[in-house]
Amino acid sequence: MKASQFFISTLKEAPADAEVVSHKLMMRAGMIKKLGAGIYTLMPMGLRVVQKVEAIVREEMNRAGAVELSMPVVQPAELWQQTGRFGSMGPELLRIADRHGNDFVVQPTSEEVVTDIARQEIRSYKQLPKNFYQIQTKFRDERRPRFGLMRGREFVMKDAYSFDRDQASAKASYQVMAKAYRRIFDRFGLTYRAVAADSGAIGGDLSEEFQVIAATGEDAIVYCPTSDYAANMEKAEALAPVDPRKAASQAMVKTPTPGMATCADVATFLNIPLWNTVKSLVLATDETNVAGEVCKTQVWLLLLRGDDSMNEVKVSKVPGLATNRRFATLAEIDEHFGCEPGYLGPLGLKKPVKLVVDREVAVLADWVCGANEADFHITGVNWGRDLPEPNLVVDIRNVVAGDPSPDGLGVLAIERGIEVGHVFYLGTKYSQAMKATFLDQNGKPQFMEMGCYGIGITRLPAAAIEQNHDERGIIWPDALAPFTVVICPINAERSPDVKAASDALYAELMTAGVDVMLDDRGERPGAMFADWELIGVPHRVNIGDRALKEGNVEYQRRREAAATAVPLADIASVLLGNLKV
Repeated sequence: MKASQFFISTLKEAPADAEVVSHKLMMRAGMIKKLGAGIYTLMPMGLRVVQKVEAIVREEMNRAGAVELSMPVVQPAELWQQTGRFGSMGPELLRIADRHGNDFVVQPTSEEVVTDIARQEIRSYKQLPKNFYQIQTKFRDERRPRFGLMRGREFVMKDAYSFDRDQASAKASYQVMAKAYRRIFDRFGLTYRAVAADSGAIGGDLSEEFQVIAATGEDAIVYCPTSDYAANMEKAEALAPVDPRKAASQAMVKTPTPGMATCADVATFLNIPLWNTVKSLVLATDETNVAGEVCKTQVWLLLLRGDDSMNEVKVSKVPGLATNRRFATLAEIDEHFGCEPGYLGPLGLKKPVKLVVDREVAVLADWVCGANEADFHITGVNWGRDLPEPNLVVDIRNVVAGDPSPDGLGVLAIERGIEVGHVFYLGTKYSQAMKATFLDQNGKPQFMEMGCYGIGITRLPAAAIEQNHDERGIIWPDALAPFTVVICPINAERSPDVKAASDALYAELMTAGVDVMLDDRGERPGAMFADWELIGVPHRVNIGDRALKEGNVEYQRRREAAATAVPLADIASVLLGNLKV
């Protein structure tokens, strides 16, 4: 491609609403253009990157035996009503009606439609397994779209769905996809981790997220540097402490703590370690009758160490806290504790609550908690002496760096990541709801076992930029770059030799199948180089009179600070030897 035939539109400054690096650089490099909140046009330069992503994904999905189709963006609400998601999914699901008053949705995902296809087309176990995938536009009505393509409302996703005859074959299909995903992300040339993820209400252990490592990532990734263990924060288990609880050594004392409403304030005021304080979190669960009215409310008290934070997913797995869970109201707190938040504790309650104790708190001795009276805490609290031994001791905290790894092979470390892919074993959740059955070898109907597998096609370039950039702009891996090589002629309009050498190298690389750009715009060298450093083309060849007189050109990789002289006769072979595509 020649620059004069293409469309290049770079900016010196990013728009004011661009927050993260990828958003700023994609806007400045002319890759995307904002149309509305969370809705972007893929400009020619950005579209080329997305097409590179799609091509790799498509090749590996086909290689893994998946079959491509394309499902409608607008889907009948009737299918979503069959699974209950039309009402339960919330405002992220864009609901629309046609001129006849029929309800539809703009797809955020396609489990319902693909299950409808399977129940109509798959009759016998002999037709299984099957894996259908699409690369298609999705829409989720994010409350606060931000970060450009990182969290937009309209996006492109590859979603695949496997159908199997039983759990064993479904798990085999899952492993095929998990391996395919590793090949995909290896080919992208990005640093990533496949981490165990929570399976939510469906249960089971077959769920992995693929996270591109980036300091600006929204997700915390937990891993063990000395083993293969990796999980997201929601999934990572905090093991029970090995050391037994120490014996009580202090008397229990009601201690004034004027204005000290947080564990950190109390620890500083009393000159004690933060880990020796205990925070009280109060939740409530509601039972409803057939009319949907609340008929009974249970209040829960969760105890964690003052230096720990609650893990919402782990809490959701505590018996009784799986559904209809919320934070208690101020009125409910006053009714049970007789005090405002900030001074709450498990001693001297007005009304009983259900107590949930984190594993770390269960082994504490001489700890400090709220006295259920403003401006007072209780010091020297001990299990067995001042409180009954806790009945419900579970892991409800987020792990921290230095915790023992659950596999017993080291200690945990934490880094940031951006989720760009997810593989998930669904089981029969959708096939049962939509009565998607097949006849087994005995002629009996069975529900199909399903899996789903997603990759954020338009999110991935943004994640790649978050991982690969510098003060000059984007640094694309070869496999994702809009152009792999750019040829920059210097003053070609005044030098026939420069023009001839540039045209000849361009033709040779084109013939070799290299994705090459010849910048024939006649820009000044500084402006030309700045554009291509901003855009992030990984290999650049500068051709100018001075170097040509010595039989050389200048070759510079995007990550390098300076160019290197290479003989003109060798540059094509040098490039072909260095390209990673």
